[in-house]
Amino acid sequence: MALSAASRPVPEGMVAIPGGTFTMGSTAFYPEEAPLRRVKVDPFWIDEVPVTNAEFARFVAATGYRTFAEIAPDPAQYPGMDPALAVPGSAVFMMTDRPVDTSDPSQWWHWMPGADWRHPTGPDSGIEALMDHPVVHVVHQDAAAYAAWAGKALPTEAEFECAARGGLVDKEFAWGDELAPGGVHQANTWQGLFPFANLAEDGWIRTSPVKAFPANGYGVFDMIGNVWEWCEDWWALPETARKKAKSACCAVSNPRGGFRAKSFDPASPQVKIPRKVLKGGSHLCAPSYCQRYRPAARHPQSVDSSTSHIGFRCVVRG
Repeated sequence: MALSAASRPVPEGMVAIPGGTFTMGSTAFYPEEAPLRRVKVDPFWIDEVPVTNAEFARFVAATGYRTFAEIAPDPAQYPGMDPALAVPGSAVFMMTDRPVDTSDPSQWWHWMPGADWRHPTGPDSGIEALMDHPVVHVVHQDAAAYAAWAGKALPTEAEFECAARGGLVDKEFAWGDELAPGGVHQANTWQGLFPFANLAEDGWIRTSPVKAFPANGYGVFDMIGNVWEWCEDWWALPETARKKAKSACCAVSNPRGGFRAKSFDPASPQVKIPRKVLKGGSHLCAPSYCQRYRPAARHPQSVDSSTSHIGFRCVVRG
């Protein structure tokens, strides 16, 4: 009989997650996190840290891979696209110089020609001093390509949330019930009024080196904050997601997300670009704007959208 992830040797740079049954979701913050539901995941391994610039550079050197942001988009695939934008690039966060309407992300997100994983804040930037930071400006297909090369996979949403909770029960944060217990920040998030006043009390304005903050109860770093992370699941509200058969204890085993054809943004029905789930929050999550620095938090992201605050990590299943 094959050994499970709980008993096999741990792959280098990975942490064994025992799996089991836990309560997924939250009813205290955003509606897309509800309802609370009991789920069960099989044991697995997860990368100890998000994939770093150094690790992604090794992948690119070995394969010659070019990320989505490094390739000019085809205007035929984007009806109405301004031809001037048909050049390689990505979305970069730019702090505003004054308070702005936080319902309009275009106030702080700017599509920048020449921004990519090697140039995280634009064509004149570099990663020489950021090799131990998470790679960013990767779309879902980039993350999946790396995972396949490494002999791994991207986590399901349930696997990510299980690992992020670190074994804690009924806690909103990965470390307990306080965002900054004793005034000590546990993750790279935003302090101050978003998006114009980052007090950087945690020491960082943008991404931070992996392991800059404490590991959770499973020994995994940066599951919360720093960068959002791609999951394998198609976006769906929990009540419409695909479910496998319930076990005797009424927990859904190894739940999966929705369906590709139903993952499109209903607010833009003319845009037929599917969306995947992001988990973990990022350095832009703030009490004043986006309180998604929690294991239950989730966000939909178009599969062709890269930004300066999205990365990923991988899993291996037993």
